[in-house]
Amino acid sequence: MASQEHLDKMQLRQNYRNLWHTDLMGTIKVDAPSNSPPFFCSGPCVSYLLRKRALYNDMSRYVCCAGYMPCSGRCGESRCPEVCLATEVFLCFGNSVASTRFMLQDEFNIQTTKCDNCIIGFMFCLQQIACIFSIVAMIVGSEEIQEASQLLSCLADMVYCTVCACMQTQHKIEMDKRDGMFGPQPVMAVPPVQQMSRIDQPIPPSVGYAPQTYGQPYGQPYGYPPQPHQGYPVAGYPPSNYPPPAYPPSGYGYPK
Repeated sequence: MASQEHLDKMQLRQNYRNLWHTDLMGTIKVDAPSNSPPFFCSGPCVSYLLRKRALYNDMSRYVCCAGYMPCSGRCGESRCPEVCLATEVFLCFGNSVASTRFMLQDEFNIQTTKCDNCIIGFMFCLQQIACIFSIVAMIVGSEEIQEASQLLSCLADMVYCTVCACMQTQHKIEMDKRDGMFGPQPVMAVPPVQQMSRIDQPIPPSVGYAPQTYGQPYGQPYGYPPQPHQGYPVAGYPPSNYPPPAYPPSGYGYPK
């Protein structure tokens, strides 16, 4: 039942629409410092940190191999998740990297590109060929086949370590994207020169704008109240006989 469920998940991943932020070939350019070959210590330690980060640093959610293996949930993870995770990344390093990858794919609906599938498939095929040559060398006992099997094993290990390092970098970049660590930084510009307004200035200085000149409105100087215009008001206005006598006429008004 569990194996059928895993097969259904694998088929479902083929229909995912989202893509990784970068493919395996582009991880060196995007995040070169963290793309170091996972040797005995660095690879498992990075896998430990990436799995913990994929769980949002909540180790109570940890399950061995992220629930993708038959042993998942049967290793006492609830009692000591940190110890179980450390054991997983050191003893089953490849499964730990693949499990973190499956977790991210299922969480964000990420599919694996054809190029990534070719790289991963080449890694697996090279390991299988190296294993077959080693078995043949043991059966035949030929020194030439033994040397060829050793060379193939060394080449398979180098490809394996390189691909795992690229996978881990790919996972880190995707979680950086998830946690909002990407995006253009705001451009820092030098603020314009500002001046303090003085009490003796009727208008405060312009800040951040080009100075503007305004004419005196209607020929009047600034200030309040405006000065009276010469010859205003006109002499003899209004006339002395205004309003005329008997105005308004009698009977004018509202009817009672």
